Amino acid sequence: MASDFVPFGLTVCGIEELCDFGGGKVSHVLSILDPDHPEPTAFGDYGEHERLELRFHDIIDPTRGQIAPQKADVERILAFGRDLLSEPVDCRHLLVHCHAGISRSTAALTMILAQARPERPAADAMAAVAGIRAKAWPNLRMIEFADDLLGRKGDLVEAARQRHHTLGRQRPELVQFMIDNGRIREVEDLID
Repeated sequence: MASDFVPFGLTVCGIEELCDFGGGKVSHVLSILDPDHPEPTAFGDYGEHERLELRFHDIIDPTRGQIAPQKADVERILAFGRDLLSEPVDCRHLLVHCHAGISRSTAALTMILAQARPERPAADAMAAVAGIRAKAWPNLRMIEFADDLLGRKGDLVEAARQRHHTLGRQRPELVQFMIDNGRIREVEDLID
């Protein structure tokens, strides 16, 4: 899907959908995997492409036995985005994926778009990502790091919180899922 933020195509997906994008459709991949997950075999069908692979769990606070996204991970995502924008002709299509294509990947794409167009409100970047991936629920920890690194003064965090609020009202079962999975900070304003 195209966006008015960047001059190349954009896709967000989960691991099970990666097989739909082989055959040279994608020129760049931002791959976010759990630390112990094997490398997806679907990339063998992608042909030549640039790929950044990061490994951390989909958590928003330090959790025993899990690896949380770190500021350095977000710095690498933003550097990847800057590289794409410095030579956009080399990028025909960016695919961002995580396990389910809901949280880590949508946070990553939101920050890349916000970085690409700093003059636009972060809510526009979030809306663009939600237009690509209707079930977008960006990882708040990643967004908090990006907000700070991009000097957005809370604009990016607020856009993510609004997205959580909107989707949480539409799908209340997600609120309970986030509570059960230690992500209460993302839904605290939705708890009665």
